[in-house]
Amino acid sequence: MTNSQEIIDLRSDTVTKPTLGMLQAMQEAEVGDDVIDVDPTLEKLEVQTAKILGKESSIFMPTGTMSNQIAIRIHCDRGTEFLCESECHIHHYEQGAYAQLSGLVAKTITSSDGTLRVSDLLDSISPNNEHFLRTSALCLENTHNRWGGRVQSQTEIAKVCSWAKSNGLATHLDGARLWNAAAATGLELSDLAAPFDTVSVCFSKGLGAPVGSALVGPKDFIAHARRARKLFGGGMRQAGVLGAAALYALENHQDRLHDDHARAKQIGEACKQSHSLRVREDRIDTNIILCDVDPEHGTAQNLVQSMEEQGLKCLTTGNQSIRFVTHLDVSQSQVDRACDILRAI
Repeated sequence: MTNSQEIIDLRSDTVTKPTLGMLQAMQEAEVGDDVIDVDPTLEKLEVQTAKILGKESSIFMPTGTMSNQIAIRIHCDRGTEFLCESECHIHHYEQGAYAQLSGLVAKTITSSDGTLRVSDLLDSISPNNEHFLRTSALCLENTHNRWGGRVQSQTEIAKVCSWAKSNGLATHLDGARLWNAAAATGLELSDLAAPFDTVSVCFSKGLGAPVGSALVGPKDFIAHARRARKLFGGGMRQAGVLGAAALYALENHQDRLHDDHARAKQIGEACKQSHSLRVREDRIDTNIILCDVDPEHGTAQNLVQSMEEQGLKCLTTGNQSIRFVTHLDVSQSQVDRACDILRAI
């Protein structure tokens, strides 16, 4: 194992450390008690986030999981179901919290590329009789994590959300990396969020804040979300210290996402030059590179261990698949070295 100074950590964009400017903003944050009444820094963050996403109101959450789960809880009556893509984060990575905490069922729909289309959904709403659950909501994800940071087609999103509305379904977007989708497409965040009733965004992924997400939506919905956040244990006192980091990230780290995307494509090219790896569908939309491992060269875990011994960290996403994620703590020289390691593998 190489020494710690030489480690290149491409496991996730959540491994970033606060920048000096961010630390200074946290130190100087004006704080209050956000549970008793208001924390001024957090209030500023919430107002700004809602404005950027074109929604009436916003609430800060400790995690994206809490943000998603509270949204689903409010959209759906207990004992109903919501529709989602089978590989989405809400279903795959949140411990079935919708069932454990809110008594809900996820009806998962398999897609060919992570994108749900109206044709995929036509028979998904349960019949309105006593034998079936009532279908309450539709949840999408953009960018799609398990499909390699896939940017969803905004045209398809508009069609699907229109279909959902015409069938009386609420719509929620898990937009943890919506910042990356905006950078990749050139679309405004408000345009990406417009088809949905509510949207969850994460400050601690591409933007590099240490903690925090936000749920945006109608004012009365967010008032309900504040009650649910308290129930879930998410009310925090002087949370402006965290809010200041998110504000700094929001104001300073969006434009540089293009660097992450360019470096992801560079790593993808190196993966293509390796005999062991194949970039999934030969497609890299944002800052995530999803690769399949040739079984003749061992398992994904074998390969991950071999790369870590050379100073490159990444994660397995299956027995024969690996994920790399670029972020603001990875320099161009580190990316160059990572590419050398990948080509050698």
